[in-house]
Amino acid sequence: MDKRNFFEIGSCDLTYALVEKILKDNCKLILSPQAKENIIKCREFLNKKTDESCVPVYGITTGFGSLYNKHISKDELTILQENLLKSHSCSVGNPVDKVVIKLMLMLKAHAISLGFSGVQLSTVERILDFYNNDIYPVVYDRGSLGASGDLAPLANLFLPLIGEGEVIFEGKKFSGKEILSIFHWEPVKLESKEGLALLNGTQFMTANGIKALIDGWHLVNCFDLFGAMSLEAYDGRIEPFWECIQNVRPHPGQIETGRIFRKILEGSEIIKREKEHVQDPYSFRCIPQVHGAVKDAMNHVTEVLHIEINSVTDNPTVFPDEDMVVSGGNFHGEPIALVFDYMGVALHELGNISERRVAQLILGKRGLPEFLVAKPGLNSGFMIPQYAAAACVSQNKMYAWPASCDSIVSSNGQEDIVSMGGNSSTKLHKIIANLKIIAAIELMNAAQGIDFRRPLKSSIIIENIMKELRKTVPFVQEDVVMEEYIKKTTEFLENFEIVVP
Repeated sequence: MDKRNFFEIGSCDLTYALVEKILKDNCKLILSPQAKENIIKCREFLNKKTDESCVPVYGITTGFGSLYNKHISKDELTILQENLLKSHSCSVGNPVDKVVIKLMLMLKAHAISLGFSGVQLSTVERILDFYNNDIYPVVYDRGSLGASGDLAPLANLFLPLIGEGEVIFEGKKFSGKEILSIFHWEPVKLESKEGLALLNGTQFMTANGIKALIDGWHLVNCFDLFGAMSLEAYDGRIEPFWECIQNVRPHPGQIETGRIFRKILEGSEIIKREKEHVQDPYSFRCIPQVHGAVKDAMNHVTEVLHIEINSVTDNPTVFPDEDMVVSGGNFHGEPIALVFDYMGVALHELGNISERRVAQLILGKRGLPEFLVAKPGLNSGFMIPQYAAAACVSQNKMYAWPASCDSIVSSNGQEDIVSMGGNSSTKLHKIIANLKIIAAIELMNAAQGIDFRRPLKSSIIIENIMKELRKTVPFVQEDVVMEEYIKKTTEFLENFEIVVP
């Protein structure tokens, strides 16, 4: 067994970069010795607590939500936990992406491994069995209020552990009972508090957030590179990217963006030639300020998410060393709902400024032909791709409206203020899907414009991506089916690793 292809849950804090590496390397997950010790210690304490105490403990010897005052007898505790999973499995809508499912399994196992949830060791190991065997419980993208955590989607996620629900395995759908039979596994017999520990928590929100961060940071790099290419195509000026400008307004993202653009454009014949114009439009001149602000926002979201994925977010929280079981509100999604909305607004701005650069390139200014085609009139050239980019930007403006501004009372008034963080997290994917199209359209336009600057050469970095792109998307001489070129360019972005200096 190659230990290099395993990651020990509970061996260290998770970061989005570490999670991305685990996914990319297709690592299997095992529990670290410390994680096992934490889980066993907490479960043994909880068993002793429930055996010795006659005092009702929320979610352990009582009902849930507004039913907190309903006492449950000891011989009904397993039924209580199983009923919880069944009744709460109300996620609806579209099936959740398989990557998000894997992340949900990973993040829940990690949270439990901290030793404050009271779950059996065998339950956590079964969660990892699902992860390691690429068994994807069927979960849908709507149903979470981000209040008592992600109740509905997490309930659907863990139904198969008790032989209920559905999974996707090797491309086929199986019932929870069938998948357990295929692997010769017995259904997990949930003990006190376990069902609540499984479906309480923010793992649906955070899993969506991590995937959005991975995709979002990739797009930040894309728009830096394509923005530099558009600057070249537009025959723009380098002065707004000079270090001295950034240093007198020293926002970290702005400084970093100026540095990146100077590096990308290093050695370019186009950027260093004498310019006739003294100033560029904001969509070019203010790239350090706009792209930089997006980077600062993304860094803030990353920091908050790192805290969240290494936290205990189920309820009640079990403290073996303090001899306490405390009912609190760590499941509430407000900390991440707010930053996911912030991230959506920030990512939208990348598309907003990109579409404006595209619009400037097709105006027929600075020696470029109108609509970036040799015979405008007979050919429409790049006229309508700008329409498509504008439509995507407009739609993203709708998606950027903060879901966290809303709250709807639930659980008969017991859960009277909710975060709507589930919606904050899932709409990020819709914004990102549009951004990929916008990025592809800017790349197509920028590459077309640079080719009109020949025989001048751009920088080594830009010439390299031009060479790779032209293998699949040629220079447009006359009108073609643009939809096919946009699709090919989008596929190029998916498969070509964009690395900025």
